[in-house]
Amino acid sequence: MTVKQLSLPELADACGRSGIVNVGLWREPVQTYGLEATAKLVRDAGLTVTTLCRGGFFTAIDAGERAAALDDNRRAVDEAATLGTDTLVLVSGGLPAGSKDLHGARERIADALSVLGPYAQERGVKLAIEPLHPMYASDRCVVSTLTQALDLAERFPAHQVGVTVDTYHIWWDDNAPAQIARAGASGRIHTFQLADWTTPLPEGVLNGRGQIGDGAIDMREWQGYVEAAGYTGAIEVELFNDELWARDGREVLAETAARFVEHTA
Repeated sequence: MTVKQLSLPELADACGRSGIVNVGLWREPVQTYGLEATAKLVRDAGLTVTTLCRGGFFTAIDAGERAAALDDNRRAVDEAATLGTDTLVLVSGGLPAGSKDLHGARERIADALSVLGPYAQERGVKLAIEPLHPMYASDRCVVSTLTQALDLAERFPAHQVGVTVDTYHIWWDDNAPAQIARAGASGRIHTFQLADWTTPLPEGVLNGRGQIGDGAIDMREWQGYVEAAGYTGAIEVELFNDELWARDGREVLAETAARFVEHTA
């Protein structure tokens, strides 16, 4: 998503030229290019797919909508397995229209996980609940903190459900370092993502994830918390940023790789 202006073949080529061997994929471009074609493309390019994003959106009240969401998430799990990744990132969903019941929305997430967790396990895929910054709670994700994400995840085995640690969404939370340690102790850190916090936020706020080093977040500090908790997996960079998307994607990829080296250990 950081360089969504590149087609998947262009992305694979650019990664090869930059020495990048891991890539996190999003479902929409994979579906556009074709699932089997994408799987072959990344294999032939020597790329490892670290995660697939995204499943989730479990909070609907209507039974038909909830069933449709589960069906879509089963497809997402199958797609992840075909691509060779063991992690599906979940954005859990916001409040349904007209509802103010945060507790009920979170319980419906748990209900969905009770169905999806075993399905994913059978296919060698783990589910990673991603808490999003509280500004997204109403429309995108009622899970706003690692505490809330772990309270949900810990109802299930760690090999079924864990969490995504994303600097952009948790850097403001004084409780987050302790929650990272909590997640690590039970083997529930399924992926770690970097993006910086820059202000002012753009209109709509969704595409305000800043390039590493441009904002307020100390990436080494958060990397230290995650590694101290025992995480040894890939570190992803996930940027939603209209200004970056307007630039040459290969240039952005090279810049991002350089910033990663500069601002991590």
